[in-house]
Parts: sequence; structure tokens; C-alpha cells
Amino acid sequence: MKRLVALGGGESGVGTAILGKQKGYDVFVSDKGEIAKKYKEVLLHYKIDFEEKHHTEKIILSADVVMKSPGIPDNVPLVVKLKELSIPVISEIEFAAQFTKAIIVGITGSNGKTTTTMLTHHILKNAGCSVGVAGNIGDSFAKQVAEENYENYVLEISSFQLDGVEKFNSHIAILTNITPDHLDRYEYDFNKYIASKFRITKNQNPTDFLIYDADDEAINKWLEKNKTKAKLVPFSIEKKLEYGAFLKDNNIIININKDKLIMPLSTLTVKGKHNTKNAMAATMAAQLLKVRKESIKESLANFEGAEHRLENVAKIKDVEYINDSKATNVNATFYALECMDKTTVWIVGGVDKGNDYNDLLPLVREKVKAIVCLGVDNKKIKNTFGNVVDIIVETAGAEEAVKVSHKLAERGDAVLLSPACASFDLFENYEDRGRQFKKAVRSL
Repeated sequence: MKRLVALGGGESGVGTAILGKQKGYDVFVSDKGEIAKKYKEVLLHYKIDFEEKHHTEKIILSADVVMKSPGIPDNVPLVVKLKELSIPVISEIEFAAQFTKAIIVGITGSNGKTTTTMLTHHILKNAGCSVGVAGNIGDSFAKQVAEENYENYVLEISSFQLDGVEKFNSHIAILTNITPDHLDRYEYDFNKYIASKFRITKNQNPTDFLIYDADDEAINKWLEKNKTKAKLVPFSIEKKLEYGAFLKDNNIIININKDKLIMPLSTLTVKGKHNTKNAMAATMAAQLLKVRKESIKESLANFEGAEHRLENVAKIKDVEYINDSKATNVNATFYALECMDKTTVWIVGGVDKGNDYNDLLPLVREKVKAIVCLGVDNKKIKNTFGNVVDIIVETAGAEEAVKVSHKLAERGDAVLLSPACASFDLFENYEDRGRQFKKAVRSL
């Protein structure tokens, strides 16, 4: 009996354990921290052995295969030891993919992954396809492979998950964009991060497709120097393409099969340049899976958007409150500020992942009247924007940040939570940050 160890007792670890047990592995789950109550109950229900608050090296090093949760870096001593012993250390998607024959649409990129994943899933589901959504969203991929029988999966895949991939393949891969993010995990080397993202096409064949942003410098450079076997399917909002998706006279034009699709921008429910690109990518994935044009158009016109991503929370005394807590890097915040058409009070800050805020200066100069800091250490924010914005206030939590913003905002303004940082200094995660923001807004 093969021994499977799941490092990390969260969504991916527990999902992998369920699937592993079903497939006849001897399964053990080990978490250095405390395992959440809901996951513990699942492990007990399935009679899966686990430990928490420590790792028992002897048990872990006796594994035939180890599934590592994406949150654990590759350079921790235990993982280094496993690799020295040539014990395979893989990600959940790598483990689960071998047990399904479903068609996979894999979506990665620094920004836009969640919206593109949700939109692609929404289009396929509305068209009557048998489709699951997983990866960084919802129930884990492994758990769904164990318990459901979907014919298609739309997976949101992070670079950390791709780092643990050997044989996994997406029939359709989408690469939304690549901008510096998580560089602390890649030795502050942007090229290593780029290479990590491109692992999504590593196992693709000539019958597979790579949908990508043809306006993205990092992507274009990689494609000039490296080969992929997949058929390239570009999208652009800057240039006309013979093949792929582009913009013309405020229409999205998609030309990838004999049937040209034309869709007015005004019919999209999600606004902003980046969402135009997300819609192009999702639409082409659906077309490659033979979804009808009418069905695609209908889905694009009734899509709700992702929670914590430019989410309109409320309008109070003619001030809009917008929750963009999912913006955990500078580029995501760049998109948010670019979308703002009102004078903005901007709530920013948290755990800095090696951010360079200089890219935001022109937008901040143009649109932001006050900055409310939401983090433990805000030196960098104050140094960058101190000469550009007259008012910079430090706060110690979502409630205080919202109260201060409420005082600073006048009729016709917007208050935007778009932190450009991770949330771990004051919150559990970006969802917790977004929910606390929304709660504070609603109790004004």
C-alpha cells in the first residue's frame, strides 16, 4: 500500500486525503499549525490519520508521495529533506488530475484569475455543460474528483500550485498576465516567477490551446525565447489580430473559428480594461469547447462578478464604497484605480510583498484625494505618496479605516479598499478583510 502524506490540513490537504483514501492509499495529514474545526470533522468522518501543531518527521519521510499545500514554501527544511530523499513533492492539482478524464481549462496569471475562472465556469454552466470549478476557488479539485463526476473542470491555478506540477495538463490553458507578485517566494527574481507561470503549458500538445494576453511584455518575451507545443490563441485590446480576440470600435471581435463573434463592450456586466480581457479569454475558452455564440453573449450579459473584486458595497450619502480586498498586489490596485471615475479616498496597506508603488503615482495624482493606511507598517506608503496626496491617515483596523474614510469623503466621492498587499498582519486573509470592510460600511 502506497503512503500518501498531505502537508497542510486545509482545503487542498483534506481534499487530497479524501481522494487518496478512496484510491487505496495509506493517508496521513500533518499540519504545523492548528487544523480548522470543519476540516478536522471531515478527517474524523473519513477515518483519516492526522496530526496538528507539529510535523513528525519519521512518518513524513516514510511517504511514497507528498502533497504540499501551496502555502508552504519549497525552501522549508522538511521539504528540502524530502527532495534530498527523492520523495516526490507535488501539488493537489497534480495528484488529482491523474484520477479524472475530464477536460481541464486551467487559468493562471498575476491578476484576473478569479474573475476569468468564474466567468468561464458561468458560461459553460449556462450552456448546460457538466462543469466543476476548483483550484483557488470553492471545494478542492481533489475532493471534487473523489465525489463528483464532471466532464469539464475550470481551475484557477496559482504559481505555487504550478511549482508542484510534473504531468498535469490543461487542454485549454489561459495566462491572463504576468506582473511582479509573490517575489518573496522566488528569491526576488522576476524571471523565476515568469517560468513558474509558464509551467501551465509545460505538458501541452499540438491539440491543446494556450490563450494569452498579447499586450503583456513578460509573456511576449518568454514566447519569443521559449517553445510551447500548444496552439497559441492571443487576445489584445491594443492591436488588431488576424487570429484571436481584439477590440474595434468598442466591440470585442473574436476570430478563432469560422464563425466570427462580435460583442459590444456596453453589454458586458464587468467594467474596466482588465475585465474586457478576462471576458475575451473566457469567451475563447468557451468557443473552443463548442459553446454557441448566443449562449456566450447571454452569459456575459448576466455575470455577477467576483466577491472582493471591485465589489460595490453600498452608496451612503452619495458616496460609493467599493471592496477590492482581493487586490493583494500593486498591479491589481492599478486596475482598480484605473476604473475609478470619481475622486477617491483610497484604503491601502498590509503585508508588503516587495511592492514598488511608483507605478501607481500617476493614477494617485489624478484620482486620489486622501490615503487611509490599513497595515501595521506603512512607511513605504507614506514615503511614496507623501508629496502627492495631502492627507495620509494611519488606522488600526477595518472599522477605523471606514470611519476615517467616511469623514474624509464628500458627496460624489468614492471610498476604495484596494490594499495592494497581503492581509496577514491584521486579518486572517483577504476575504476576512473584505468582509470586515463591508460590515463596517453597513454599520455607518
